[in-house]
Amino acid sequence: MSDYTMGRHSVKNAILGTITAALLALSCTQASAEKTIRVTLQLPESHSLGHNWNAFKEIVEEKSNGSLKVILFPSAQLFKDKEVPTAVGTGAVEAGSAFLGRFAGAVPAVDVINLPFFFKDEAHLRASVATGSAMRNILDAAILEETNSRVLWWQAFGRNVYLSKGSAVRVPADLNKKKVRTYGKVLGWTVEALGGAPTLMSGSKQFLAYQQGAVDVGMTGASAVKSRKLFEVMDHMTLSYDSAIEFVAVINNDFYQDLTDEERSIIDTAALQVEQQLRDAIYAEEAEAVAEVGKSIEVVELSAQERQEWVSATIGVVDRFVESGGQVAADVVAAARAD
Repeated sequence: MSDYTMGRHSVKNAILGTITAALLALSCTQASAEKTIRVTLQLPESHSLGHNWNAFKEIVEEKSNGSLKVILFPSAQLFKDKEVPTAVGTGAVEAGSAFLGRFAGAVPAVDVINLPFFFKDEAHLRASVATGSAMRNILDAAILEETNSRVLWWQAFGRNVYLSKGSAVRVPADLNKKKVRTYGKVLGWTVEALGGAPTLMSGSKQFLAYQQGAVDVGMTGASAVKSRKLFEVMDHMTLSYDSAIEFVAVINNDFYQDLTDEERSIIDTAALQVEQQLRDAIYAEEAEAVAEVGKSIEVVELSAQERQEWVSATIGVVDRFVESGGQVAADVVAAARAD
C-alpha cells in the first residue's frame, strides 16, 4: 500500500473516529438531559385519577420535547396510599397521588376537607380548593414545609357515600354501634358523632373487609364503588355527600428545584390544566357511576328531614377540629368560610 493510500485511510479513520465520538457524546448528552418522573398511583389507570395523570404525562412530554419522561405505576405497585407522603418527600419516588388526609399526620389542617356538611355546595368547594385561594395557599405551603412534597394540583375524587349490607343507612340511628370503615381521623369523629365505631382502613382493603364482614358499613366515593366493584359485596349505597374527597398530586421538591425554569413552567402549566379538566368532569362522572352501580346496588337518597338529622348530629365536629388542629386549622376554617 502506498504512503498516499495509507495516509488517505488514516485521514478517513480519523474522521470516522471523530464522528463516532461526536455521536456518542451527543447520545450521552441526550440521555443525561432526559429526566424521568416516576409516579406512584393508588388506583388503576382506567380510573379518572389515572386518566388525569395520563393527560399530564402527554402535555409534559410533548411540551418538553421528550426531555421530561413520565412513567406511571398504578394500583399501588410501588407504595401504598399511606406511604406516599414519605416516599415522595424523601425522593424514593419523584411524584405521586395520595388521599389528602394522608398528609394529616404532618399537617392536621388538611382534614378540613373532611368536615361534614362544611362546604355548602359545589361552588363553595370549588372556590375554597382553587389554586391561589386562601385555603389552598395555607395548606399547600404547610405540606411543602412539613413533608418536602410540593403540591402540583388537587385531584377531585367526588363526594363521600356510605355502603351497607342488609339494610339502608338513612338516619344517624342506623349507624348506632356499627363498625364503620373510615379513611381519616376527622371522618372517624363524624362516625362517632353519628353513633358508630370508626375503623381506619385503606381503600385497597375495602372489598375483602366488606366481603368478610370485618366492618358493617363503609365510607368511600361513588367512583370507587364502581372501580373497586364494591357493589359485589355491599347492597346499599347512601348518597350522604357529607364531605368532599380530594387527592393531591405531589412532586419531590428537591427534584422539582433541580429542573430548569422552562421544565418547571411546563409542569406547573400542565398541572393547572389537568386540575381544571378533572374538576369539571368529576361530578358528571360521579352521577354516571351512581347510575351504573345502581343496577347492582340499592341507591338511597336522603330526604331533607333525614339530611338535617345528619347535620344536627355532626355539628360539633368543626369545633373539635379547630380545638385539635390549633391555629392553622382555625385559619383554614376561617379562609374557607370567607369564600
